[in-house]
Amino acid sequence: MTIQNNFSLKKYNTFGIEAKARQFVAVHSTAELKTVLQENQHEKKFILGGGSNMLLTQNIDALVIHVDLKGKKILKEDEDFVWVEGQAGENWHEFVLWTIAQDFGGLENMSLIPGNVGTTPVQNIGAYGTEIKDTFVSCEAMQIATQEIKVFNKEACRFGYRESIFKQEAKDQYIITSVVFKLTKRNHKINISYGDISKELEKQHVSIPSLKDVSNAVIAIRQSKLPDPKELGNSGSFFKNPVISKTHFEAVQQQFPEIKFFEVSPTEIKVPAGWLIEQAGYKGFRKGDAGVHKNQALVLVNYGNATGQEILALSKEVQKAVFDKYTIAIEAEVNVI
Repeated sequence: MTIQNNFSLKKYNTFGIEAKARQFVAVHSTAELKTVLQENQHEKKFILGGGSNMLLTQNIDALVIHVDLKGKKILKEDEDFVWVEGQAGENWHEFVLWTIAQDFGGLENMSLIPGNVGTTPVQNIGAYGTEIKDTFVSCEAMQIATQEIKVFNKEACRFGYRESIFKQEAKDQYIITSVVFKLTKRNHKINISYGDISKELEKQHVSIPSLKDVSNAVIAIRQSKLPDPKELGNSGSFFKNPVISKTHFEAVQQQFPEIKFFEVSPTEIKVPAGWLIEQAGYKGFRKGDAGVHKNQALVLVNYGNATGQEILALSKEVQKAVFDKYTIAIEAEVNVI
């Protein structure tokens, strides 16, 4: 466990942005994490997981702590359910595949989401009709100031749409070290309510899908729409799908009857941000090495040497174009650093 100076973070963020950390250290256990925090109490700190949900727009003048805790295990089980724990540094997709290989149900719709297990509760990640909160039991987190471990149950996490206490009141106060999920062992709730999954299963001639079938369908859909960060720098969905009041939506719908939408509640409507961006003319748009992906307008990409500032400028241009046309504000889902 060595602290390195002036360390390149290009390989540690999925956008592939060249930025330097003043200091960098990788920790592989809670003991190492505790030691680093104790020995560097007065240093400004930046916690780094899988680097999949951030846009680096500058060098990081801090001690960057890369949380690389590995391990996954079954904590307990009964006839119907199993409680599994993943350490924070486990790759999320590999963790999902591990649960599916044992026929544990609940995470299959979130296959191929980039990032690590430890960051999943922060965003309350989700895809194709499921979210982390649906299977989440608890997470352990180390308080940065005291190095004490605290357990957060589902209620304490205050999950919302791409939201949690770790993005609000507890932001920059805790480092998640492990997460526990409660998954099904039988009577799996197969969720193919999103049309794309049903269509993909039909294409694969699957009529009674297994967990693996659903996962394979999700992987195929994501690969057809989303670029592999190893080949084209990106952070997955850059923008949140905006949720607006029904009154606001009806006013927009009068002007644009073809607008796509999902009813969230009797008073709230969710509008697909990708559709808004595409209609504003930005799908496939490119400015230098910063661009909007040609297959999925929600995704901003780095074609090679874009800076974080250039990608941020493009994101603001896209937001303005959408607002000018639809009077709907779209927010960034990624953390802009």
